[in-house]
Amino acid sequence: MLTIPYLALILIAYLAGSIPFSLLVARTRGVDLRVAGSGNVGAANVWRTCGFGAFALAMSGDMLKGALPTFAAQMLNLPPLAVVTVGAAAMLGHTRSIFLGFRGGKAVATGGGALLTLAPFVALTGLVVWGITFGVTRISSVASLAAAAACSAAAAVCYALNMLPLASALFVWGAGVAILLLHRSNIRRLRAGAENRFDKLF
Repeated sequence: MLTIPYLALILIAYLAGSIPFSLLVARTRGVDLRVAGSGNVGAANVWRTCGFGAFALAMSGDMLKGALPTFAAQMLNLPPLAVVTVGAAAMLGHTRSIFLGFRGGKAVATGGGALLTLAPFVALTGLVVWGITFGVTRISSVASLAAAAACSAAAAVCYALNMLPLASALFVWGAGVAILLLHRSNIRRLRAGAENRFDKLF
């Protein structure tokens, strides 16, 4: 499995994941995400500081950098475990970007893009839960955590019904744990009642 094309694709996925689309989109609006809003270089902070249109653009870029390398791995007929490793490499690039001193965002959109190619039903379940939770709470971190939990549960059901390969299920569960750990600071702020809330959506 450790062939040259496979290793090259992992590297490409990591480098693609490292591209800080949100930071770049915000910069075209004269905003440095590292010092504006929540200080996070993810798409939610683009929405908070630059508006919904900029958020949609940044979100699309973050999702594509997870989806395209994973789709390429599928098209190369790599084994399921190799395919999910490519998706994980893209997520790693987003959270530990070589272009940002090995810092980055929380991989929700990038992981969602990879998941959309691996298990569309599970990804759409997470998207619906994210939308409902965000609409009710107006807190992006709560919506992201709820979506990760919903995807993990949906993956468990699909795997139990033989609708999802074990490798894809492991990817969902691993991504869910990673997203939970990456939101540790948000969870602390939630417990203190100090988490950022969207007062204006558009």
